[in-house]
Amino acid sequence: MYMVYWTEVEKDGAYPESKPFDTSEMVAAMQFMEELRRRQRAGEGVRFITMCSEHPDVVGHPGVDVTGPDYNWKKRRR
Repeated sequence: MYMVYWTEVEKDGAYPESKPFDTSEMVAAMQFMEELRRRQRAGEGVRFITMCSEHPDVVGHPGVDVTGPDYNWKKRRR
């Protein structure tokens, strides 16, 4: 799944926006981002355009995992 995030800046404040896209719609998400960038270049109050992805069939949990008692990694120094 893809999510496009951006901020609409208006006279009375800034408002975060988002739009979801299916995993098979990466091209559509990128085209949508380009349209937002066109609006930004034209002087409209569109800022902070970004895209994030999350695979729906991911095996593990996102983030740092907990290590077990047998974990013994050391940074090798010269």
